[in-house]
Amino acid sequence: MERRDFLQSSLLTGLATGMPSIQDKILAPKLQPKIKLSVSSYSYWHFKGDKFPIEKVIDDAAALGLEGIDVLHRQMESEDNAYLQKIKKHAFLNGIALTCLSIHQGFVTPDKEELKKHVDHTIHCIELAYKMGIPCLRLNTGRWNTIKSFDDLMKNRGIEPILPGYTEDDGYKWCVEGIQRCLAKAEECGVLLALENHWGLGSTPEGMLRIHDTVNSPWLGLLMDTGNFLEDPYDKLEKIAPKASFVQAKTYYGGGEWYSLELDYKRIINILKKVNYQGYISIEFEGRENAYSGVRKSVELLRKALG
Repeated sequence: MERRDFLQSSLLTGLATGMPSIQDKILAPKLQPKIKLSVSSYSYWHFKGDKFPIEKVIDDAAALGLEGIDVLHRQMESEDNAYLQKIKKHAFLNGIALTCLSIHQGFVTPDKEELKKHVDHTIHCIELAYKMGIPCLRLNTGRWNTIKSFDDLMKNRGIEPILPGYTEDDGYKWCVEGIQRCLAKAEECGVLLALENHWGLGSTPEGMLRIHDTVNSPWLGLLMDTGNFLEDPYDKLEKIAPKASFVQAKTYYGGGEWYSLELDYKRIINILKKVNYQGYISIEFEGRENAYSGVRKSVELLRKALG
């Protein structure tokens, strides 16, 4: 019997008996979770002092045997194409994938010109990611900015009043519109947008899922930050895990810059495995300890949790 006839016969047998056919097994193998470890360049620079070079982040990731880094846009020295290609080449030669570009923008504003500015910035960063071969872009929802200082926002556990004269529904409408205006460029460049639980409307899993499901695009996923649900995090992380395209794992050796959480990473890994997560976990060391030692301890912690 020819191979084609054999496969067709197996398929018909499977349909008749309700059992998986040989063709099913060949064409649809069951994937086991294959989580890869990355590190964020933010781990080495918390917006204080001179920018820590991205090249040195790549070098340290390679020395630690990691598989990737995600790049904080504000940490980049330049947006010149020569610099972008230099970083891409340096990563490739060290066996490091550039996994995500984390940007700062916000779509929660009634000012149409301000919204356009943030949309334009996001589209520009999609193009930067494309030039660097980065397949994912971190997005924020944005926040009301009724508490101007980020330090004060953290003291208030990330909660701030709604802008006077507006409602939460207005904020969701603006955010959805902002993301929708970026989707065509994301699809053109092959850069997946990943919305993070990063304060504002993303402070709750319900808020994140509301935006994700309203946009309803294959070019929008969620970014799970393990440290940004400050109270009862595990149930909340479990709600967004099925839609997670990227994960950032907070650690706080030496005490956190703004706060510290005692996170059970074995439990978090199990949440991800339960939904068959196949992507990267990128370490975001946010402690006051020396960055090199803090990242190393974080790598050991995550590797132990991964088993």
